[in-house]
Amino acid sequence: MAPRLQLEKAAWKWAETVKPEDITHEHIELAYRIAVPACKRGTCRRNCKGNPNCLVGIGEQSWLGEIDENAFHSIDDPNSERRDKNTFVGLTNLGATCYVNTFLQVWFHNLELRRALYLFQNSRAEGHNTDSDYEPRTICEHLQYLFALLQNSNRRYIDPSELVKALGLDTGQQQDAQEFSKLFLSLLEDTLSKQKDPNLQNVIQQQFCGQFSYVTVCNKCGRESPLPSRFYELELNIQGHKNLTECVTEFLKEEKLEGDNRYYCESCQSKQNATRRIKLQSLPRTLNFQLMRFVFDRQSGHKKKLNTFISFPEVLDMGPFLEGKEVCTYELSAVLIHRGVSAYSGHYIAHVRDAHTNDWYKFNDEEIEKMEGKKLQLGIEEDIAETAKSQTRKPKCSKGYHCSRNAYMLVYKRQTEEIEQTETNVEVPAFLQKLVDQDNKKFEEWCNEMADMRKQSVDKGKAKHEEVKELYELLPTEDGLSYEFVPLEWLKKWLDDSTSIKEIDNSQFLCSHGKLHPDKIGEVKRISSKAADLLFSRYGGVSRLGQSSLCRDCVTQRCRVIRLKNQLNEDYREVMNLVKTSLKSDESGFWIGKASLRSWRQLALDQLEEDEEETKHNNSKVNGEKSSSAGAKADGVKGDNEDRDGEEMKNFNEDILCYHGGLNILENDRRLVSAEVWNKLRMYFPKAPEFTQNNEACQQCMRLEREGKENEALNRMMANEQKSSLLNLFQEKNRPTLQKWPQETEVLYVVPHYFVDEWRKFIRRPAKGNPVSNVGNSLLLCPHGGFMFTYDSMLQGDAQHIALLWPDEWEVISKMFLVDQAISICRIHDKTQDNGNVLYQTHPDLCRECREGFIFQQQRDMREYAQATVYVRKVTDKKRESAPEFSVSGSDVEDEREEPKMDGEKDPDFSQSEVGAKRQKLDESTSLSVAPVTAVSKSGIRRSTRHRKLRGEKALIVSANQTLKELKIQIMHAFSVAPFDQNLSIDGRCLTDDSATLGSLGVIPESIICLKADEPIADYAAMDDVYQVCMPEEGFKGTGLLGH
Repeated sequence: MAPRLQLEKAAWKWAETVKPEDITHEHIELAYRIAVPACKRGTCRRNCKGNPNCLVGIGEQSWLGEIDENAFHSIDDPNSERRDKNTFVGLTNLGATCYVNTFLQVWFHNLELRRALYLFQNSRAEGHNTDSDYEPRTICEHLQYLFALLQNSNRRYIDPSELVKALGLDTGQQQDAQEFSKLFLSLLEDTLSKQKDPNLQNVIQQQFCGQFSYVTVCNKCGRESPLPSRFYELELNIQGHKNLTECVTEFLKEEKLEGDNRYYCESCQSKQNATRRIKLQSLPRTLNFQLMRFVFDRQSGHKKKLNTFISFPEVLDMGPFLEGKEVCTYELSAVLIHRGVSAYSGHYIAHVRDAHTNDWYKFNDEEIEKMEGKKLQLGIEEDIAETAKSQTRKPKCSKGYHCSRNAYMLVYKRQTEEIEQTETNVEVPAFLQKLVDQDNKKFEEWCNEMADMRKQSVDKGKAKHEEVKELYELLPTEDGLSYEFVPLEWLKKWLDDSTSIKEIDNSQFLCSHGKLHPDKIGEVKRISSKAADLLFSRYGGVSRLGQSSLCRDCVTQRCRVIRLKNQLNEDYREVMNLVKTSLKSDESGFWIGKASLRSWRQLALDQLEEDEEETKHNNSKVNGEKSSSAGAKADGVKGDNEDRDGEEMKNFNEDILCYHGGLNILENDRRLVSAEVWNKLRMYFPKAPEFTQNNEACQQCMRLEREGKENEALNRMMANEQKSSLLNLFQEKNRPTLQKWPQETEVLYVVPHYFVDEWRKFIRRPAKGNPVSNVGNSLLLCPHGGFMFTYDSMLQGDAQHIALLWPDEWEVISKMFLVDQAISICRIHDKTQDNGNVLYQTHPDLCRECREGFIFQQQRDMREYAQATVYVRKVTDKKRESAPEFSVSGSDVEDEREEPKMDGEKDPDFSQSEVGAKRQKLDESTSLSVAPVTAVSKSGIRRSTRHRKLRGEKALIVSANQTLKELKIQIMHAFSVAPFDQNLSIDGRCLTDDSATLGSLGVIPESIICLKADEPIADYAAMDDVYQVCMPEEGFKGTGLLGH
């Protein structure tokens, strides 16, 4: 189909040759594009908005042809939540509880433990009424019910949230899986030990508890000292080892006790060299090996994961490691995996062997996958852990062995136990099965409800399908038959079954005459009256637009605008040629603004569009045309007096109007044109202000101009007088200082630096500002009338608030300005002593109470701040930590001048004394505040108080109450330097206490912190750990695993 702009152009092409009064109904139908051919299906990739007859691409594709019933609903098949036959049940991951799910699956597949838990006396469950939901209370009740659901539930996975909630675990925080296993088994053992049934009392010990002894042998007398101990798992170090046998061997390795670590032998009654080793006395039915992958890194101060490959056998002979050397064979029954390179993140899964079929299954929360064949397969889990920086070649494994870099726990079952075990089936007790049946009933009810909802959606969709097929065939109009217009967006929503269908509303497409506006034809579609009657009868609506809704008035107005626009170009060329011709001596001219003359063509276009807007109900524009403001900006036209009020010129000749509505007094802004030119322009701007050559300029403006010149002359005279009387103060020459008190006087006077600053601005530019009338010394006084600064404080940072005057300068200032309070500093020689001591006294006296409060508030502000800026500067051994000196060069001057200044105006933060300390002016409306003191170089050169960032320096936003550790985390993100590689110092003082707050460490706003980085580590996993560790670890503190 033709592009939208081409359709627009074709719809109005007739207007170039037809006068507005000659418009016929045929022309109106052309403007509304009634005769544009309708598009056929397959010819448009998307709907043609410029063609009201195009009904393709509005959403009909999904309803025509064959329909998939699944498209009528968004409800998943409830049977997908149903447990498949001969499969196990998964567990929902509640956020970061995958470590809990893995152990629950491993313990569930321990048949002896499951059978014993089913024997647990649970009177609440046995007497439970199935009319209400069962709510377990104790840990054993939760585990018992969970195991029963895992065994006989019809669900594909179940929710362990009640057990997790009972344990008090944080579902959003991943914990140490090994610690969880120890604490949970300990809690379970303690609970079961209170049962009367001996099988229950000792089930944890029978299944998981073994015994070894720490045996110490004196080298001198040979005396053995055994210390028996129980264990529930063997914690094996894997660093430097390749297989499980090496790890167990190291665990049982003999240790020498020598030197300071010698053993006190009771037989020898003295400390002797000795050896110590672990002797395995007995092993449990289920032998757990905890591979210590998560170790504490002394360098970083955090845990890290060891991604070391360890091989382990399917069948393990522990006989050689036992003291009795008896045959003790174990078979691998479970492998617990941790995916990921970091100790603080990752994902836990479990590979478990089914005791009935010896098939291996992978338990990954809700997902359960059976391994092919009868063998354990870990290859895919090892691939996931590989990173670009930690790729190591996987060692080859012998037959009957497996190799893993992610296994953190190995579970072995004693073979003899399984051979002797005749009963491999564990039956769920009747009272638990009743609870499982209740849950299964609820699940079936849910499945039926979902199925019914799916069916209702499908039935509704089929009915909508038939409706759409019926109505869509009726939508196209036929020549000679009646038609109506309906909104395009409504048709799209009607065909989009996901949206609720509202009534048809055509009111937004109406013009000011209550008919269809020609510009809205692209937002509606023309359909047959028969289809419109059906749609309005079913869905209702307002403002039906039929054949009589084509607006003749709007079309006529548009025709007039188009013709004027075409004529405008010819008139523009004619006017610009006439303007070049000089006026005759006897010809009276008209004043016209130069800016108006330059942009009159664009203003005329804007005026025509404004006339067209008056016929519209809203602010819609002609398709393809620019709006008034956009057009003016596009042409880049700006009036000479456009800075007046900062507004763009909107009306022709307004640029020669003054504020009083008269002729502007600035003759440079206007020019004379002939009457012929003016008459041409009046055709387009009939309401433009008219001024003939004989009109006088505005008398009010002329009077104000005269008064302004008189005031300017007075200000200049006053400025010259004040400057000549206080020349040294203006030029900053021969200024007194407190550091070197002048010998020729015993008294100096004090005024606010703000007063001197404002006075200098007036002297430099008297015509642009008002004269300074008041000294304003009250700024330097407290509410009690006392002085706020001491002599010593004025030698330091407080010097930036004051300016010192000679006595003769003070006399001049007292005569020329209003003085609210005289402030002076007197030098007094101590006559009681001959050591030449000199005292300094201020008048008025210092108000000590307010001064102490001022200092306290100043120090408090330095200690208690929020969202303040500090600068971290990265240094190397070759660089000094102190800030480098800046030389006064052209580049420095440019750096200080951050904002453009008017001619003759200096930066408001300029220096006025020889000491070179920059001063900030005091705000008249606020109390005094101390600004940062800038250092003064030996040469006395003035420096800017603005912080000048250097290369390798970054600004950080900090608060006084955040810790140094938190700051190091920020620095790590900014500089990619791990916290344990950061050496921080401020003013040569090292910052080492990570738990201390920045306020207590003396870090104040605008401080410069030097960062010296140690050599980066090559362990990228450690860097990932640091990103995870922003808060101190609390482990299972406060949970039910610790008895809380």
